[in-house]
Amino acid sequence: MALTIAGSDSSAGAGIQADLKTFSALGVYGLSAVTCIVAEIPGKVSTIEPVRAEVVRDQIEVLADNFPIAAIKTGLLCSAEIVAATAKAISGFRKNPASPPLVVDPVIAATTGKLLLHDDAIEIYEKQLFPRATLITPNLIEAERFSGERILDIKAMRRAGQQLAKRFGTAILLKGGHLPGNRAIDLLFVNDEVIEFESAFVRDIATHGTGCSYSAAIAAGLARGLSLTDAVDRAKKFVTNAIARHFRWKSKSGEKLDALNHSAGVEM
Repeated sequence: MALTIAGSDSSAGAGIQADLKTFSALGVYGLSAVTCIVAEIPGKVSTIEPVRAEVVRDQIEVLADNFPIAAIKTGLLCSAEIVAATAKAISGFRKNPASPPLVVDPVIAATTGKLLLHDDAIEIYEKQLFPRATLITPNLIEAERFSGERILDIKAMRRAGQQLAKRFGTAILLKGGHLPGNRAIDLLFVNDEVIEFESAFVRDIATHGTGCSYSAAIAAGLARGLSLTDAVDRAKKFVTNAIARHFRWKSKSGEKLDALNHSAGVEM
C-alpha cells in the first residue's frame, strides 16, 4: 500500500486522482489524504480551497494506525499550516526504523511557472518536511527557488542538485523537463553519486500532472521493494509512456487539452 498526501484535481489529471491512478497502474493499493480542493483544467487553476490542517493530520494518522503503509508521497500541501501538520503526522510513524520511505514532491510551482505556495510554507518544507524525506523531486523552477541560482543547462543542474543534496541531507531527483532540447534528462543525486535518466522529449503536448505521476510512480516502486534507483528508472519509463499515449480533447472554446494516459504502464 502507498499513501498520497495531496490536493484534489477536478480534471483528474494531477493531484490525488493522478496519484491513485498511477498506484493502480503499477499494482499498488492507494490510500489518500486530501489537503485541498482545486478547481482546474490543464493549464488553468481557478480556485484552491484548503482543507483544515487538523483534518489533514487526522486523515494521515487514522490511515497510519490502520493500514500497512509501505511508502508515502506528498504533493500540493497548499499552506504553511498544512505543511506543518503533514510533517508532524508523518513524524509519528517515521521514527520507527522500519518506517515507510517518503517521497516529497515539493509542489511550489506548476509546470506553467505559476507559484502555488508562499514563502512561509516553503520555509516549513525546508525545516520540517525535507529532513524526513527519502527523496525530494523538484522541477527546475522549484530547484531555482531552493538554490537561489538560475538553471539553464545540465551543468547548472549538476551544481544545483549537488548543493541541494548536501543542504537537505537526502536524495534529490532534479527533473530537467524545462530545459530546451530533444531529450528529457533527469538527474538523481544519491550517496554522492549522480545518476542520469534520459528519454525522448515528446513535443506539442501541454502536459498536466507529470510531476504528480512521476513521484507517485516512484513511491509505488518503493512500496513494492525496489531500490531507489530502480524505482526512479521504472517511474521515468512509466511517465514517458503515459505522455506518448496521452488523451487529447477539445474544450467548449475549441482549445486543445492533453492529459496523461495512466493506463499506459510498464512491465512489472
